[in-house]
This record gives sequence, structure tokens and C-alpha cells, in this order.
Amino acid sequence: MKYTGQTGRPFKIQFQEHFLDFEYGNRKSSFAQHLIHNGHSFGPTQDIMDVVHITRKGRTMDTLEKFYIFRETKLNNQINDKLTVKPNVIFETIVCHDHCRGIRNSYTQERQQSASVLQDPLSSSQ
Repeated sequence: MKYTGQTGRPFKIQFQEHFLDFEYGNRKSSFAQHLIHNGHSFGPTQDIMDVVHITRKGRTMDTLEKFYIFRETKLNNQINDKLTVKPNVIFETIVCHDHCRGIRNSYTQERQQSASVLQDPLSSSQ
């Protein structure tokens, strides 16, 4: 499971904040809440956090964050608030063609099956 978030502050500070929320059971960090509720331990930074993209704060970072949350939601692999994920045709297209993560093997097949169900009535009327 993955939690996707952004920070404009040093990575070490972000890690410390998640750790303190975990250590003291604070409810500020969704990441810390997930660890607590599922009995996971809190490991070193290099084991539990990855930088997926570096850019300046602003619309670009916001869009990248939304994309990574969207992608992990489609893989059923995220702990962010699923209600914040909205349909997005551009993200959908990227996710369907993301060979690097093997999504095409699972998510795309599911999409093609549902699409073929929708196409069956059309093909029989021709």
C-alpha cells in the first residue's frame, strides 16, 4: 500500500512529522494512521519513502500528486482518501499504457473486458 503526498519542505522534516504522528498516535498523518491501524512498524526513510518527482510547489506539483494518487487507486494500492480521486481521461490514458508498472496486464485487461461488453451489442447490429 502506498501513501502519496507532497512537500515543499526538506524530506527529513516531512519524515519526522510522520514519525511523531506515528509515535504519539496523532491523527494528523494519514500515513501514520495507516501504520497504526494495520500494526505496521515505522522503518527508516529509505525503506518507507520514495521521491517520485521533484518540482516546485504549485499547480505542477498538485497535478503530479493527483496523478500518482489516481494511478495507485486504480491499482487498489493506496491509502489516501479514495473519495478525493475524480475521473480523469488523461490520467486514465496514461495509466492504461504504463508498461513500467505492469498495469497494462491487470487494469487494462479489466478495462478491455468492460469495453468489449459494451461493444458486443454494436458489433452484432452491423
